[in-house]
Amino acid sequence: MKRRTFCASAVATLATASVPWRRVLAAPEMSGATPAVGLDGQQILLSASDIDDLRASLRGELLLAGQDGYDSARRIWNGAFDRKPALIARCAGAADVIQTVNFARAHALLTAVRGGGHSLSGQSVCDGGLMLDLAPMKSVHVDPITRRARLEPGVLLGQFDREAQAFGLATTAGTVSHTGAAGLTLGGGFGRIGRKYGLACDNMTAAELVTANGQFVKVSAQDDPDLLWGLRGGGGNFGVVTKFEYRLHAVGPLMFGGPLLYPFEEARAVLGFFSGFIAAAPDELYADAALVPTPEGKRMLLLDICYCGPADAGARAVKPLRDFRKPAVDGLRMLPYVDLQRSSDAVNPPGRGYYIKSGFVRRIEPAMIDAVIERFSGPAPMTTLLIFAHSGGAIGRVKPEATAFLHREANHSLVISGFWDRPADREPGMQWARATWKAVEPMTNGFYVNEISAEDPQQRVRANYGANYDRLVALKNKYDPGNLFRLNANIRPTV
Repeated sequence: MKRRTFCASAVATLATASVPWRRVLAAPEMSGATPAVGLDGQQILLSASDIDDLRASLRGELLLAGQDGYDSARRIWNGAFDRKPALIARCAGAADVIQTVNFARAHALLTAVRGGGHSLSGQSVCDGGLMLDLAPMKSVHVDPITRRARLEPGVLLGQFDREAQAFGLATTAGTVSHTGAAGLTLGGGFGRIGRKYGLACDNMTAAELVTANGQFVKVSAQDDPDLLWGLRGGGGNFGVVTKFEYRLHAVGPLMFGGPLLYPFEEARAVLGFFSGFIAAAPDELYADAALVPTPEGKRMLLLDICYCGPADAGARAVKPLRDFRKPAVDGLRMLPYVDLQRSSDAVNPPGRGYYIKSGFVRRIEPAMIDAVIERFSGPAPMTTLLIFAHSGGAIGRVKPEATAFLHREANHSLVISGFWDRPADREPGMQWARATWKAVEPMTNGFYVNEISAEDPQQRVRANYGANYDRLVALKNKYDPGNLFRLNANIRPTV
């Protein structure tokens, strides 16, 4: 079989050929071929010469099973998924991404795109397909004069925060520092300063993208504003972003924040008070409420607080919480912003298994409090937790149609999680999380696409984007009509 090259002209010729791919790839001269999985789920064979050509075209590495680095490269944060791609392309730059996308399209390969590797649903890695690995692309450039930052897609949030904080700047960037900036932003992007400055996607001002046909495009309010709209919450449906640009804000370096911990016996009363208190909170105040297990085998209510303003104003803002019930632990103090951003890292370690269900809520209503307290009052495994992640503020003042991210009305995202370090804890945690979700789902509306579950049906994705869905489909038809980028909260093309 003749070697293929993957320049645009050759790919165009192959795309218009009348000979079916499967017949070509099933030719008898396939000694040393690598089995792989196609977009249709069927097995195909990749010739050694085609793989060699792809490897020679890359500045980064191309890894197959058994090669040094393969096993570490295929691992993602969520240890629930132990998937083995046929190929892993560790891209060193946009040119590598173009070559890899052209290869994937030419062979109709099932393709997963990995940025920071924090994909909760495991879709940044696939069995038998191609893993397009952006982790080596870690450049961060901060311009303190224009207050702009330019990032490559392998950058983790902690790396972004440290670079920006060197100049007293930051933008909304999650709550766990080893999360990838790329996936966070494309799905929306909550964070401790989001109520003051908006979602990460609201602060994304430009991007560079490789589309499914291998084209490199620049995206901004001046260059393709429609695609910029879609990237702000539409996930990885339209291509592979090779660079992000963000607006930065004067933040830190010290902030008032930390934990307030209450015994589980006081959780109902504190959550009831918290619901009304937080609905009227200033934009500067961010507070997650979580029912969490402790290392001692107890369960407690945690309020995780960050105030992005003067310390004395922060102390005044949270005084009603401190006065309502005296916490068992009061850890509020002035801390470096980067330390606050790392404060949840230890309880979200890479390699642990996670199963998550989530949905948006406008307000923590009494019926919701009753439901979650009842679920935790029973025989709940200690490998489970529940979080009311904070939203609202500036996030809610953006019109739902202004970006692909629709759910601006929500004041919280309810997250239910089972987790495990031991295989024996997997099923109890998952079953409890499913049953708890069943009890509270009717009180939610929509969900955060970065917290999608592999079990979520396509109809849930369609409903989640609401009135924005048809516009997203039009973008999908334009930039990825073959649905090469389908391992995500998928917008299915109609052409």
